[in-house]
Amino acid sequence: MRIYTIIFFLLLGMSSYAQKEEAQKCIESFFEGFHHRDSAKIKLVCSDKMILQSISESSAKGNRLSNESAKEFYKSIASIPSNIKFQEKILSYNIQIDGTMAHVWTPYEFYINDKLSHSGVNAFTLFKEKDSWKIIYIIDTRRK
Repeated sequence: MRIYTIIFFLLLGMSSYAQKEEAQKCIESFFEGFHHRDSAKIKLVCSDKMILQSISESSAKGNRLSNESAKEFYKSIASIPSNIKFQEKILSYNIQIDGTMAHVWTPYEFYINDKLSHSGVNAFTLFKEKDSWKIIYIIDTRRK
């Protein structure tokens, strides 16, 4: 009986790890498309009804919450000039999953032409649609 209990918990742990790995791959695919200015690749991992928000933190101007439509976001990604080099460096992943919902917390640093522009954290909410994770909500903080 003891061996069955051990096997059960091992399988449960492996399943949880696999789910977290799939959610992380969804976010990694998002950033691959982002860094290649490929809105079509980004759309593959995003819901049609995705919500985007940003919190700009500034002691001089005060904190500000802004909203962006998915359509505006895709257009802005595709319109980044090719002579501008940018990278959003993800520092870590904290993934929590409950059934068909996942929350992924990713601290980051954002570089433009190899110079640190700002940093903050992304918070992604994902929904498991059929057999794949889709991003349904993104909110990030931005500070200089």
